[in-house]
Amino acid sequence: MFSMESVKQKSGILLIDKRPGPTSRQVVNNVSYLLKTKKVGHIGTLDPFASGLLILTVNRATKIGAYLEALDKTYIAKLKLGEKTDTGDFTGEIIEKGEVYKKLDLDKISAVLASFVGKRNQIPPMYSALKRDGKPLYKYAREGLTLQREPREITIFSLRLLSYQDDIIEFEAKVSKGTYIRTLGEDIAQQLGSVGHLRQLRRTAIGAFQVQDALSSDDANYEHLIDMTKALSHLPHVEISEEQIVDVKNGKPQTLDSDERLLLLTHKNKAIALYEKRENRLYYCRRGLFE
Repeated sequence: MFSMESVKQKSGILLIDKRPGPTSRQVVNNVSYLLKTKKVGHIGTLDPFASGLLILTVNRATKIGAYLEALDKTYIAKLKLGEKTDTGDFTGEIIEKGEVYKKLDLDKISAVLASFVGKRNQIPPMYSALKRDGKPLYKYAREGLTLQREPREITIFSLRLLSYQDDIIEFEAKVSKGTYIRTLGEDIAQQLGSVGHLRQLRRTAIGAFQVQDALSSDDANYEHLIDMTKALSHLPHVEISEEQIVDVKNGKPQTLDSDERLLLLTHKNKAIALYEKRENRLYYCRRGLFE
């Protein structure tokens, strides 16, 4: 049984099922309060209107956030055709209306969705948390300003039609880091000869982590932490010996039998450090993860 002090120091990730309404930061603040630690971060911001999987990093696990950010994400969205809003979702003001093709059927929609699969460029929306000169774009948008944004390459791995009824398309999308589903929805609507906005958005997976395994933020506790070794299961692991531990903890380069660029070094299944291959098969410490 853990003492209060030892519980506070436990590190790992929490899977949270965010409800619509709060911001991702508000979820972090709530969990930080419940766990009595200031060291809580989150992976992949969800808009306030959206729900679903939010991965929180706790204590030392805040060091691995960047290595989880790159994981693919899966969403289920509902796209309302015929109305475009300034935010790309139902919380915004309607700025344009368009006709919806009366003979639109499942085959036509599925064909359009299939055309989006693969690599493509996407311009981030103004209503986003991306920053310009230290200020989020959505704050400029609220001031009535539209700034130039550079397109970014994204990958859409799959796009599957789930239903179509009353001018609402429900689809599932598996996408790469940095993909905005609101923008994707607008592009789909345009390809169908109309305009549109999201009525609903739910993230169901980040990498291998599933929303059905997640907790409400109000139920967050240390007992449901996933340790860093499991959190980084998508990276190749190398078990190091007792003799190597001191050198690894001191950040000394290592000769490791692997062709992978980035490795998670473990000892007795505990995460010790992330090492990166640079030259002459030598691996250098990228990030220490030990206590």
